Amino acid sequence: MKSSKTSNKWIYLICFLFCQITWSQTVFGKWKTIDDRNGITKAIIEIYKEDGLMHAKVVKILEKGKKGALCTKCDGERKNKPILGMKIMENFEKNNKGIYKGDKLFDPEQAMTFRGRVWLDEDNEDRLKVRGYLAFLYRTQTWHRVVEN
Repeated sequence: MKSSKTSNKWIYLICFLFCQITWSQTVFGKWKTIDDRNGITKAIIEIYKEDGLMHAKVVKILEKGKKGALCTKCDGERKNKPILGMKIMENFEKNNKGIYKGDKLFDPEQAMTFRGRVWLDEDNEDRLKVRGYLAFLYRTQTWHRVVEN
């Protein structure tokens, strides 16, 4: 009798741990961007997985007066293209610390591409840290998870 209670406890523990892993948050989904310099809410970004890598695109412009904005500062194929729908992260890989890293973090306002890192805030998984690097300088923004009903 005692051994069946012990084995039931182990089964409950394993189920609990499995549920925790299943329910834990990921970087994938929609995120609201807020400019870290002036506090202006900018856009909704969708982060998704494609071919095992992380990508992101602009799915909604929130900033007043920017809804139909074009990438006028951009060069090449992005020149004068709508920012809405634009891919801003490509081919980010997850490392063993849960941080996604890549070389293609694009800022349409500056028309510049940076190296980047993306990770969930360890204190609040509804906040995402997005850091862009230019040489040894970097800037980090905190994005907020969009909860859809």
